[in-house]
Amino acid sequence: MPKEITGIFDSIGGFFGSPVVQLGMRAAALYIAVLWLAAAYWAFRDMQLRTANPLLPYFAASLIILFTPILFPFGVLAYRVVRPQEKVGEVYERTLAEEALLAEVEAVRACSTCGRRVNDEWIVCPTCRTRLNRVCPNCSRLVGLDWALCAWCGREFGTTQAAVEPSAYAPRPGRPGRPTREAAVPPGSGGGTTAGRVPPSGSPAADGVDA
Repeated sequence: MPKEITGIFDSIGGFFGSPVVQLGMRAAALYIAVLWLAAAYWAFRDMQLRTANPLLPYFAASLIILFTPILFPFGVLAYRVVRPQEKVGEVYERTLAEEALLAEVEAVRACSTCGRRVNDEWIVCPTCRTRLNRVCPNCSRLVGLDWALCAWCGREFGTTQAAVEPSAYAPRPGRPGRPTREAAVPPGSGGGTTAGRVPPSGSPAADGVDA
C-alpha cells in the first residue's frame, strides 16, 4: 500500500480517536437514543388520547421501538399515517353537539295532521284546522288536549271536553252552508208541517170537532 494512502487512513483514525471527537460521538448517540425513546412515549400518549382500547397505545409504542434508533423517524411517519384522526374528547364533543342539535329539532312542535311547524301557544293549526290546545274554563290558560287537569289552577277535566271553548269553525248541525229547518221556520209561522204544533184556540181542531 502506498505511503500516501496509509497516511490518510492514519489521519482519519487519529481524528476519530481523539478524546474530543469520541465525546461528541457519544453525546450524539445518546441524543438519538433519547429522541428515539421520547418518540415511542409520544406515540403511546397520543394513542391513549385517540382510542379507548387499552392495547393500542402499547402497539403504537412498539411500532416506534421496533425501528432502530437510526430509522425511528420512519416509524413516527408510519404511526401518523395509521393513527385515528380524531381524539376521544373531540368525538365526544361532536356527539354531544349532534345530540343537542337533534334535541333542538325535536323540540320544535309540529302538527300531527299536516306536519307543519306550529307554535306552542296556538289553539288551532292554521293550515289544516286541527285542534292543538284547549283553554281551561277556570283560569283561561292553555292546556294540552290529553291533560286530565289544569297544571296552572288544578281544575280537573271530566270525560267531556269541558275545557274546549266554542269556536266559529266548528261544524253546525245540518248540511254545511244551508240553514236547518228549525232556523228557517220560526215558531208560530204558517210555513212547514203542522206536526208537533199547537192549534190556535177557537179552531175546530182545538174544540175537538173534525173539520
